[in-house]
Amino acid sequence: MESHLKRSSPPTVTAVQRGKRKLLRETWPFHLMLLPAVILAFLFNYLPMFGVVMAFQNYKPWTGFLHSDWVGLEHFRSMFTRTDSSQVIWNTFIIASLKIVFIIIVPVSFALLLNEIRKMAFKRTVQTLVYLPHFLSWVILGGILVDLLSPQSGLVNRVLQGWFGIDPIFFLGDGDWFRFTVVTSHIWKEFGYGTIIYLAALAGINPNLYEAAEVDGANRWQQTVYITLPALVPIIVVCTTLELSNILSAGFDQIFNLYNPMVYDKGDIIDTFVYRVGILDQQMSFSTAIGLFKSVVSLILVVIVYRIAHKVADYRIF
Repeated sequence: MESHLKRSSPPTVTAVQRGKRKLLRETWPFHLMLLPAVILAFLFNYLPMFGVVMAFQNYKPWTGFLHSDWVGLEHFRSMFTRTDSSQVIWNTFIIASLKIVFIIIVPVSFALLLNEIRKMAFKRTVQTLVYLPHFLSWVILGGILVDLLSPQSGLVNRVLQGWFGIDPIFFLGDGDWFRFTVVTSHIWKEFGYGTIIYLAALAGINPNLYEAAEVDGANRWQQTVYITLPALVPIIVVCTTLELSNILSAGFDQIFNLYNPMVYDKGDIIDTFVYRVGILDQQMSFSTAIGLFKSVVSLILVVIVYRIAHKVADYRIF
């Protein structure tokens, strides 16, 4: 009995420490490989966070953080009273909301259609072609869109005028058309990559369910409504809630490469406004306040949406 108790007794502190030291000796090369990434993350992600003090100062580069005058919440009050900053926040919300809605609807619809194709070679070819734009930068795509959508020589306006008799449309110079162009081009670039997620979810559906539905006389549309869509609901909920955390991120790369002063009233977003005010106009404290406001709201949204995803779809990040 005593020998059994000795064998089942918990390890001593010394034994635990020896085990940790042994594990460290075996894994230290992996920690060393991780060190450059940790250093880069600290230098470019954490160290610049000290710059948020500019949001509470009348910061001037020649006086620095230590000698700039403190103004408290003045820049935050100005952010909500200035017409241009309020319009920028509204623009960001509208453009980001439209992107979120359609970047869920379009990939789900396309995945359902692609899943009905039985020729695997054709299916894989289409899938490759539609998610290829995801890997192109907005610098390249922006130049292509500027040429294609030009009101004078663009291919799109030539087709609209020559085939349908429609007057040339200034897609990148009219505010309403600019929003339409931004949302449409974003969907075209990203929906193929998002389709991969839903195709993976479709591949996990038990085929016996479809066989049983066929025996009961259900057609393809009924099988989609009563089997496929309910199976996709959890992953749709997860993707939607995660996209909601980007409600104040309308895509700096895309907007910056497409917009111009003629569409500032409808197309300027928080990120481009911060760049223009902070870098070009040298209003560093005001732009920092706007950036901090966006970061705080985004953090709150990330926490909320992860809780929603965990509660609705049992999604966890650890």
